[in-house]
Amino acid sequence: VDNVKVKLQIWDTAGQERFRSVTHAYYRDAQALLLLYDITSKTSFDNIRAWLTEIHEYAQRDIVIMLLGNKADMAGERAIRRVEGENLAREYCVPFMETSAKTGVNVEMAFISVAKELKRRSVRRPDELTFQIHQYVEAEEPKLTCCSYF
Repeated sequence: VDNVKVKLQIWDTAGQERFRSVTHAYYRDAQALLLLYDITSKTSFDNIRAWLTEIHEYAQRDIVIMLLGNKADMAGERAIRRVEGENLAREYCVPFMETSAKTGVNVEMAFISVAKELKRRSVRRPDELTFQIHQYVEAEEPKLTCCSYF
């Protein structure tokens, strides 16, 4: 990232209940979390608040969190409007975007955003401009058009 090596170790629990007790241990050492919900599932979205509560209880205070609404390619089956995801992200002061693991929309951007924020926190130089993950996400996310997935 910007000529600095950033190593990410990814753990995917898929939000499954059987991993819930294990995730507490991972929260303590995690520096960033990508929290995903399925835009076609109200239950998935409703569980986000519980996950955020646990994250705030067990994770480091300065953890980087990004909220992602996944399955953006399935707009016809949407149960959660984009604005609902945006509002939840705003409530918890975390960046938000919609993604599609199937088509790849915004997947790389989500990881790059988090990597840039982690790099910014680890390599601080007085003359370096401050990277702001919220502004980066808003500026880099493809603008919505009549033909987009959103």
